[in-house]
Amino acid sequence: MADLPSHAQVVIIGGGVGGCSIAYHLTLMGWKDVVILERHELTSGSTWHSAGLVGQMRSDANLTRMMHYSTDLYRRLKDETGHDPAWREVGGLRLASSAERLEEIKRLVGMAASFGVPMELVSAKEAQDMFPLMSIDGVVGAAFTPNDGMIDPTGLTNALAAGAKSRGARIFQDTNVEKINLKNGRVSEVVTDQGAIQTEIVVNAAGQWGKEVGKMVGLNLPVVPMAHLYAITKPIDGVGHDIPTLRDPDLLVYWREEVGGFTTGGYERNPAPFGLNGIPRDFKYQLLPPDWERFGPLMENSIKRVPILEKAEIRQLLNGPEGFTPDGEFLLGPTAVKGFWVACAFCAHGLAGAGGIGKVMAEWIIEGHPEWDLWRLDVRRFGSHYNSQDYTVARTLETYTQYYDIHFPGEERLSRRGLRLSPTYYRLRDLGCHFGEKTGWERPNWFKPYEEKATHGHEPKGWARHNWSRAIGYEHIQTREAAGLFDETSFNKFEVRGPGALKFLNYICANDIDQPVGIVIYTQCLNKRGGIECDFTVTRTGEDRFFIVTGTAFGQHDLSWLSLNMPQDGSVSIEDISSSYACLGMWGPKARTILEKVATDDVSNKGFPYMTARRMNVGDVPVLASRVTYVGELGWEFYCPMEYGLRLWDTLWEAGQPEGMVAAGYKAIDSLRLEKGYRYWSGEISPDYSPYDAGLGFAVRLDKGDFIGREALVKQKENGSKQKLCCIAISDTRSIALGKEPIRSGDKIIGWVASGGYGYSIGMSLAYAYLPVECSNPGTALSVEFFGTQVAAEVVKSPLWDPKGERIKA
Repeated sequence: MADLPSHAQVVIIGGGVGGCSIAYHLTLMGWKDVVILERHELTSGSTWHSAGLVGQMRSDANLTRMMHYSTDLYRRLKDETGHDPAWREVGGLRLASSAERLEEIKRLVGMAASFGVPMELVSAKEAQDMFPLMSIDGVVGAAFTPNDGMIDPTGLTNALAAGAKSRGARIFQDTNVEKINLKNGRVSEVVTDQGAIQTEIVVNAAGQWGKEVGKMVGLNLPVVPMAHLYAITKPIDGVGHDIPTLRDPDLLVYWREEVGGFTTGGYERNPAPFGLNGIPRDFKYQLLPPDWERFGPLMENSIKRVPILEKAEIRQLLNGPEGFTPDGEFLLGPTAVKGFWVACAFCAHGLAGAGGIGKVMAEWIIEGHPEWDLWRLDVRRFGSHYNSQDYTVARTLETYTQYYDIHFPGEERLSRRGLRLSPTYYRLRDLGCHFGEKTGWERPNWFKPYEEKATHGHEPKGWARHNWSRAIGYEHIQTREAAGLFDETSFNKFEVRGPGALKFLNYICANDIDQPVGIVIYTQCLNKRGGIECDFTVTRTGEDRFFIVTGTAFGQHDLSWLSLNMPQDGSVSIEDISSSYACLGMWGPKARTILEKVATDDVSNKGFPYMTARRMNVGDVPVLASRVTYVGELGWEFYCPMEYGLRLWDTLWEAGQPEGMVAAGYKAIDSLRLEKGYRYWSGEISPDYSPYDAGLGFAVRLDKGDFIGREALVKQKENGSKQKLCCIAISDTRSIALGKEPIRSGDKIIGWVASGGYGYSIGMSLAYAYLPVECSNPGTALSVEFFGTQVAAEVVKSPLWDPKGERIKA
């Protein structure tokens, strides 16, 4: 074996399909000094026993683009590398064996049209014509994707490895990583049993061993190996080499051709995790013992749909562990440890996504951001509560068992609830709160007693009725007409301080942070391409102290963005103070009247202007009061030390009762903000779009000096935007956009819905979408597809509620 180099630009830990794809793409982009370290041999972990299915359609545009890129790559790998990955583009069928599943498939076909994937709705008989050995008892329809297929896991990995090696990458097998050394919080050295390599970039592509590698740098990655079962039969008469892959999610089972027979497996209701106390070091090319008791129900379902399997001879029952995550999506991206990257736990989709994984990781490492927004896969979406193995395993088991279930909008997790509680939790519970959960926090969705008081008369139809309540409309209207009190304790809060804090924040933020103490600044952080990486408020609380507030789900992400870009000279420190402070929002036309009852400070418009903050007392409670709004009404957010949170709620609640104030939840916030046109990161705004695309140019200050993304914005301003975020009114007020629905101008698809909802104050079904500039003028006629049906719609001028901002500045 060749000697290890003493230095490498990048060290990739793991020689599976993910690690080899990353090396392939790094070298494709010009980085030659790339090393792969594999404990055993290439593919010997979990890649080799993958079932080999490659499907393109995902519920997110960018994830679908990743899969589409992968299949494009697989088609050309043989000619490029001389290694045949055995890619077979046989097409894929997805069955609907229930009326509800057929609705899901209609929605998928619409999303596919949005994303440019050739998926079509076919009848049960048409599906049987493609897969003749299938019984169509109970089948009510299907979707067919002609460019789905299957691939050989080992062949694909070897082809990618050959491509990487031809451009200079070096691969070292039988090399075990024992330690990763850090220097000043950054990767500096990888120590193996064959020697050490100096490097500033390490990629953890260790698959189901990803958690163990993460621990080497002090990270606790939420990776759970799950024992995945599938059976391989001996050849069966009538099984052709070009038969499409088949999935019947109602029966939890999939099928594909394998040497004239079938591979059939699925996602059982009683799954089994593996290796929770560590995976044996010598676990290579190994399987777990066959588990027929666990596989039995899946086999029965497989026979029900493909009856010939009852008489087929089973060649092997594979029981192979693969890395899964608590939400069933990959772990990709940078971490809190500088230079340490993650690309592991592919949740049985590693082969389908391997090409795209390599592409985006190489772009991320070299350019600082991938071509596409990958928040759905970003390792930073998991908070510190996933440091608990029991919590992580429970969530992963829940996801695995529901893998093929229909997932309706607003669906809530059921496992391990009640982890993070606001000081007001029991008070809200006693008020009849229906709680949701986000990043472990129990958060109010709506309050059930208000259902009987609601008189708004609106009721959505179809999927929008799931996880919905009439109380949402009541809370919305009462906030507009009187006041609403919202618990927002789950918001993430950071303090940035130090002599270099202002310079740092002005460099990473698009708005001008150099404002007097007490001013609240709404801003975005951008990548070099001008895409929106963060969206938050910054309050200057001192000459060198700043208070940042961002969304519940984005704390890890935003803190990482700040930390990765902060100076290393000690002039700036960042502290996560989220769990130190409760937060209550009070908004509505009577908010000032209520506050005046319990505060001695001047809270008039002149005495306490919009977008300012000050320290004051609300009753007995010391707070930082911030006059901001996310609902489009007069009001404040109050931040107090956590132990005062309950008293703050009680004080405001008692003062607000004579004024008609209601307790309100996050579902009302969402409908209120949509009427006002306020943006939500990961909804209407993301790294795919710039502030100019999103109508947020008012929060950009090009004249303040240099900042990340400025050059891209200057060019965009000179050339003009090609797309614009538009508000769309849907003619059928009971049809509620859930997201990703295709939008047409005439017969041409011109975009898809980013977000949608119902505006109770204006009586309209609303959607937001990025449209070509030529289609963005108010009055432009469009149609939006709901479950296969076209519904008339129209671009309208936004915001529809209080367009002059008179209510928030009253």
